[in-house]
Amino acid sequence: MTQMQHETSTAPAAAKQALPMLHIKVKILRFDPEKDRKAHWETYAIDAQAGDRVLDVINEVKWYQDQSLTFRRSCMHGICGSDAMLINGRNRLACKTLVRDVAKDGGTITIEPIRGLKVEKDLLVDMEPFFDSYKAIMPYFINESPAPAAERIQSEEEAERMAHSSNCILCACCTTSCPIFWVNGSYLGPAAIVQAHRFIFDSRDEATQQRLNIMNQNTGVWRCRTAYNCTEACPRDIPITQLIEEVKRAVMYQQA
Repeated sequence: MTQMQHETSTAPAAAKQALPMLHIKVKILRFDPEKDRKAHWETYAIDAQAGDRVLDVINEVKWYQDQSLTFRRSCMHGICGSDAMLINGRNRLACKTLVRDVAKDGGTITIEPIRGLKVEKDLLVDMEPFFDSYKAIMPYFINESPAPAAERIQSEEEAERMAHSSNCILCACCTTSCPIFWVNGSYLGPAAIVQAHRFIFDSRDEATQQRLNIMNQNTGVWRCRTAYNCTEACPRDIPITQLIEEVKRAVMYQQA
């Protein structure tokens, strides 16, 4: 082996050893309906690398310290949206949040379930009300016209109109960060409105009027108070408040 080959082969191992270890505490809000009358905090000591994700830390707790810990996770790469939780008081995806961004050596990470939905156990919440709102906006393509021989063509400008809203992964970070949703569970919420935006501004869809009527109900866009919590919480950097305002304007133009 040449000197260059030797240096190349040992570089990754050396880099891994050079990563700093953080001695942290993970404070998790626990609730077991079979044993607990109310939620309580439990704290775990963990050694983690700065580049680890919060999800790695939670896995460490479950696998090696307390197998009863309950939470959701699936793809672990910020695509499925299933591991939304309150991390240091802010809605985030555990698989996208790095330890170094939320704790220093000797520090504490606090983890709670997202708010506004019933806690089933620990970090696991009942997502049915959230998905009921999603279903209410008819989140599917509607076009009764005869299908063309090829694709239904869109211009780049038309596709760009719904580009942001197409990025939603239904993680519920935005909806469960909304103070209006916390106090009024009938509000469709930011995620459902973003999904409606995706179809309202799809030039190929023919159910714009129906969706605007849904948005114009007392559970729709007019419940929004433009607090910007939703935009700040979105792990996909979707300008949610802007999209809600665009839907509001579309509803007003419909009435004009």
